[in-house]
Amino acid sequence: MHGERRQARPSRGSVRFFDYRPTPADVRAEVLNGLALVQKRLSPKLFYDQRGSQLFDAITELPEYYPTRTEIEILRVHGSEMADRLGRDNILIELGSGSSLKIQTLLAALQPRVYLPVDISREHLLESAHALAARFPDLTIHAACADYSAPFQLPLDPEWTDLAAFFPGSSIGNFDPADAHQLLNRIAQVLGSGGRLLIGVDLPKSPAILNAAYDDAQGVTAAFNLNLLVRINRELEGDFDLDHFSHRAFFNTRESRVEMHLVSRIDQRVRVAGQLFHFQKGETIHTESSYKYPLEVFHRIAAEAGLQAEQVWTDDQDLFSVHCLRVA
Repeated sequence: MHGERRQARPSRGSVRFFDYRPTPADVRAEVLNGLALVQKRLSPKLFYDQRGSQLFDAITELPEYYPTRTEIEILRVHGSEMADRLGRDNILIELGSGSSLKIQTLLAALQPRVYLPVDISREHLLESAHALAARFPDLTIHAACADYSAPFQLPLDPEWTDLAAFFPGSSIGNFDPADAHQLLNRIAQVLGSGGRLLIGVDLPKSPAILNAAYDDAQGVTAAFNLNLLVRINRELEGDFDLDHFSHRAFFNTRESRVEMHLVSRIDQRVRVAGQLFHFQKGETIHTESSYKYPLEVFHRIAAEAGLQAEQVWTDDQDLFSVHCLRVA
């Protein structure tokens, strides 16, 4: 899981970029396999090309979308306590860093020796890393373009033993529970015994709040969902007609998750990478799940993956939670 050897204490104020990005063949196989399922399904990681990342940033600013502003407020209020738990002057890994908005709230308190953002969107990662370097000129940044949803590499020096990780945004909720367990276990292996993970986890709440958050009045989330088809058309010679698909999001009470789907408006055939796929009117592509975990349920999943809960912080309305977990 570690990349090639790097110096233990690199010069501060620099940005180094490491590209472990999946090859186009990986995307091709994933899309074709997903569209061949009885319930067609595509991984949410495919959302995050450059345009998708920009649309997601716009989603986080919508009035209906509570997770980002609520998590940032928790980080702002309790940042010093979190830094006490994670430790200072360490190697800080952020998984799914995106625009690096949330880490800015913590950097002053944490003062890491090296900040290592990891994201699947190459262009967005580079842009945000350089913007962060301009804002924090004394910060050393090693940016890694990688798919952390699978076994991944990171540019870690073997001499770096004081590792901590930040996994915000309730991105863990995009994984089915068994996959969430595997990912948490991989993170625990990277951090090593005694390493700590600060992770954001969305909480169960009113379906009305959840449905609005994932199907906003301005249609930004719909554009974000449909952009997945734009990416497939561009990268895999697809011929999806966006006018023939619509966005649907709803809270699945039994599974305690919000589901996002792309719904075929008509009976149609679509060609992707030379293969033909049939859609009936009303048939869907399941593009994202977002699980909402009660505190005790998430702590059980984490414990089974080798991570013990040390402390949890929530907002006044119990909309969102941030956990500090320690590798056993």
